[in-house]
Amino acid sequence: MQVLQPCSTPHQSRSSQQFPPLESVTRPTVETASAAHYLNRRPQTLRGWACLENGPLRPVRINGRLAWPVSELKKILGVA
Repeated sequence: MQVLQPCSTPHQSRSSQQFPPLESVTRPTVETASAAHYLNRRPQTLRGWACLENGPLRPVRINGRLAWPVSELKKILGVA
């Protein structure tokens, strides 16, 4: 009997992506998927905040892509 192995393509689902603890993130910004994970929201919710400018934090745009400030995420979540 053949055992099937999971596919290891670069396009794996976002739900299987691993995120480091927010305390250990040293970059100034994170992508939308990471910010959504830390805030326990869906990425589309954060995109809506960016579009409507009504969320608890504002992203910056880098080459047209949303980047969420780690310092603001830490403030909102009370992480040192």
